[in-house]
Amino acid sequence: GRHAEIGSEHLLWGLSIVESDVSEFLSECGVDTSVITGHVTAQSGFETSAIAVDEQLRTEAVSRSDNADAWRIVDAAANRCSEGVRVVEDVTRFSQNDATASRMLKQWRHDFSALMQLLPARNRLEQRDTPRDVGTSISTRSEGERQSLVELLTANFKRAQEALRTLEETGKLLGPEYLDFPRGAEQLRYRLYTLEKIVLSARTIPLQLSSARLYLLVTRDLCAVDPERVVRESIVNGVDVIQIREKSLDDRELLDYARAVRAWTREAGTLLIVNDRPDIAALCDADGVHLGQEDLPVAEARKILGSGKLIGVSTHNLEQIDRAVADGADYLGVGPVFPSGTKQFPEFVGKEFVRQAAERIELPWFALGGIDESNLASVLSAGAPGVALCGCLCDSNEPGAMAARLRGQFSNSSRGAGS
Repeated sequence: GRHAEIGSEHLLWGLSIVESDVSEFLSECGVDTSVITGHVTAQSGFETSAIAVDEQLRTEAVSRSDNADAWRIVDAAANRCSEGVRVVEDVTRFSQNDATASRMLKQWRHDFSALMQLLPARNRLEQRDTPRDVGTSISTRSEGERQSLVELLTANFKRAQEALRTLEETGKLLGPEYLDFPRGAEQLRYRLYTLEKIVLSARTIPLQLSSARLYLLVTRDLCAVDPERVVRESIVNGVDVIQIREKSLDDRELLDYARAVRAWTREAGTLLIVNDRPDIAALCDADGVHLGQEDLPVAEARKILGSGKLIGVSTHNLEQIDRAVADGADYLGVGPVFPSGTKQFPEFVGKEFVRQAAERIELPWFALGGIDESNLASVLSAGAPGVALCGCLCDSNEPGAMAARLRGQFSNSSRGAGS
């Protein structure tokens, strides 16, 4: 009839006074039951004793009946998990045509198959009893309805994730020889959360970014005419995205300039990206930030900008492409294709890398590095959906006319592809 906290001393007291192999072990370790009993009595204010219960503490191995049930549960959960991921992979492959996500899902399935090989297939099959499975006749209305591919993907991701959790917990009952199995199931579950993010976020990229073709990087000191003129004329003549790339301005000057460019781009309804600085992007209400390989990770930039902003990442090899996609980038820069007058690189990946990227990337992406009016057509023919450029527009005394000619090459490329 009294309220009291139950502490570790009460647990130790109970374990020590109930006869079992645990109490014998505690006694061997020097635990004095009378001292603990006296302490508990003094704390409570009255003498007490252990409550008699029917269930006794068991430290022996799991019974054969429990073990059989565990194998049956593992078998059902493994099948459910494999089926769910296969549905996701098929949608990603045949509907989204997403080579990167499809490859990651295929690798995940292979790793899941390797995990299941830790368990004897015979143990699973012996306990399979589909005809008497009560769950096969139970269903809900929502299970028979899918309104979109997004719903289909979400439902099957959840199905697989829940099955992995079942495998992780039930795997702990299989015996000490299978200790690696629940740990492996846990790691695969975490990887599947990341894959869910990659696949579903690819379907929510803003249409304005997905259809972008010309991406202008503006540096004030490189502009042959007033930067405002460069930005405004470029936008009117076909540039879809403006990026502020300033390395020499102090923070206050950069923020003031970024807010001015934000005003120019907002009037035109054009996307504004800030290079390297998610803090400046947030303060000027830009549409996003672009990060290099040595800048903040995508996840850290996301903490500053929130989920509603775009994050782009520059990539220079296939490994970096896969990592940027897995990290949650919204779009990619791919290059450098050619030597650039605005940035020095130790090597140039060339048009072959552009071709590889075209086969690999589902996200919006832009080839970058030394692209101008003379070589744009060759980059487009290599498979680039868009390009990011700087010098050819910033250096021009007629940026509007230059932007129009560059945009015209996209139209010519489309007609060539169609013929």
